[in-house]
Amino acid sequence: MLHRLRRANLKRVNLLPINLLIGLLVALGGAFVNQPQPLAHEVELSNEVGGTLHIEPNDSPKAGTASLTWIALTRRGGQPIPLADCNCNLSVYAQPYSPGDRPIQQPTLSATSAEGRTGMPSASITFPRAGAYELVLQGSPTAAGAFSPFELRFAVTVAQ
Repeated sequence: MLHRLRRANLKRVNLLPINLLIGLLVALGGAFVNQPQPLAHEVELSNEVGGTLHIEPNDSPKAGTASLTWIALTRRGGQPIPLADCNCNLSVYAQPYSPGDRPIQQPTLSATSAEGRTGMPSASITFPRAGAYELVLQGSPTAAGAFSPFELRFAVTVAQ
């Protein structure tokens, strides 16, 4: 009788949490290998504008090396915002910093194409040393009312 109860209880076990745990462990397995792992694109939102940051190569910038940095801007609903439609400014801050501190760089933005999109704001950034940085993209529309002014802040870790 006890054997039947145990078998009946085993049939009712929900395997979803176990499968999720196994999937998570497999996904994180690479984090325990002693190799640098590329970071996923960072996404930030401000008002109805979203931005996805990408830094070459593979979102793993190296200190002292120029890195092409671009941000895919999108309005709510998925419509892209090209640089031509945005008065955008990019500032680079070394962490930690306080409000009122001057950026260490304010690179000139130009339009680039990548991953099937065109006209994205981009800049070549050379981070002076390894450590934490924050990229701040501020923008407003070139045509009044196209979208609300925005400010996107992206945390970046730079390797040696």
